[in-house]
Formats: sequence, C-alpha cells, structure tokens
Amino acid sequence: MNTIQAIIIAIVEGITEFLPISSTGHMAITSAILGIEKSGFTKLFIENIQFGTIISVLILYWRKFLDFKSLKFYLKLFVAFLPAAIVGLLLKKHIDKVLETPVFIAVVMFLGGILLLFVDNWFNRPSIDREEDISYKNSLVIGVFQLLSIVFPGFSRSAATIIGGMQQKLTRKAAAEFSFFLAVPTLAGAFAKSLWDTWREAPELLTSHNIQLLALGNLIGFIVAIIAIRAFITYLTKYGFRAFGYYRIVVGLFLIIFLLTGHSLSIQ
Repeated sequence: MNTIQAIIIAIVEGITEFLPISSTGHMAITSAILGIEKSGFTKLFIENIQFGTIISVLILYWRKFLDFKSLKFYLKLFVAFLPAAIVGLLLKKHIDKVLETPVFIAVVMFLGGILLLFVDNWFNRPSIDREEDISYKNSLVIGVFQLLSIVFPGFSRSAATIIGGMQQKLTRKAAAEFSFFLAVPTLAGAFAKSLWDTWREAPELLTSHNIQLLALGNLIGFIVAIIAIRAFITYLTKYGFRAFGYYRIVVGLFLIIFLLTGHSLSIQ
C-alpha cells in the first residue's frame, strides 16, 4: 500500500463509517479498484484508521462526552456496547471467515438496501428526540440491533443501530446521534484489540513507514468523517433513508454480478 492508496482508503472510511451503506463493502470495492494486495498491513490499516473517525465524534459532541456529571450517558453506552463486546469475541472466527467470502457481503449489502426503502414507513411515530430520554432498555435493544452488523458483515453498523433506535421510537436525528455515540466504545474496542493482536503476533508490521501511513490515514479519516457526519444528519433529518437504500441496491447488485462472472474482490 502506497501513500496515495492510503489516502483514498482513508477518505472512503471517513465517508462510509457513519453512513448506512457499509464501510466494509466499500473498503472491498476500493481495494479492488486500486489493486491493493491482501496483506497483514492492509488488514491492520483498514481496522485502525477507524480511530480517526472515533475522534471526529468526540470533537463534534465533546460537550456530551465531557459532561461527567451525567453518568447515565456513559452507562447507556456501556449497556448498548455489551452485546457487541460479548458476541464479537465469541464470533471472531465466524467474522474472519465471512470476510473471506465477498459474495456474502455483496448479498447482505443488496438486501440491506431493500430494507432501508421501508424503514421510514415502518417507524414513523417517534416519541424520543433527546439522548436524555433514552432508557437503559432502549440502549440495550439498540445494542442488540448492532449485532446485525457483526453477524452479517456488510449490513453496516450505522444502519443497524439507527434502525434499532427508530424501532425504539427515537427520531431519525436522535437515532443517528446515538449511533455515533455508540460507535466510540465499539470502534475503540475493535481498534485496541487489533493493535494489541498486531503487537503480540506481528510486530514486524509496525515499521516506521507503516506507522506514518496509519497516522496519515487517521488524520484524513478524521477530517472527512466530521464533514460526513454533519452532512448525514442534515440529509437524514429531511429526507430519510430511501436514497441510501437505492444506492445500496445498485452497488450490491453490481458486486454480485461482478463476483459471479468470475472476478475477484479482496476484502482485507
């Protein structure tokens, strides 16, 4: 992976991480287009540039995260994070295996797009528009919905948690923002585990050049994610999910045809 490839991958990560369109699927497409070879560092890079997107949420919502008087906020995130923490550890081998089957991810992206076409009509009577009104039960249910993105890579963590929030009667904006909040412990946990595994099992990947690429990728991802989050909140509040659904259907269908006609696609 060279510097230009790293920058492009980071831009894609920053755009797609918080949109309901599957960052995993888009990483696969981008890597294939750029001709990036599957390697230990490619996997490490894709997993660790999420750190920049975590920082973008902390910067945009710093008042919420630095309000230490409101311990309920942190407890809600902990409750919502628990299902992913437990199931993620138990299903790590399953996840790694699925990530080697691009057709599965393409199908999930396609079906997820169909689902997004109906979400606005299914959950159209919200009654919760502030994080303060979200209960622990609401948080747990949203956390369970997040499991969809773990069990079915390509579904999109953002899509799963926002749909979960809307099912719990959160407004689109409230559901999206809680999804951003929940991304912090979820992505931070994945980031820490990936870095620890690399340090323990493949420290040779942490060369000076690779660390510089990781730093650059996180910086680019951070800047792009801030723009993406602001634009997404504005668009979602006004127009809902339908456009994202159509987009996923087109991309998912393209990937299915691409793969079934004998082409290959590297996920990591």
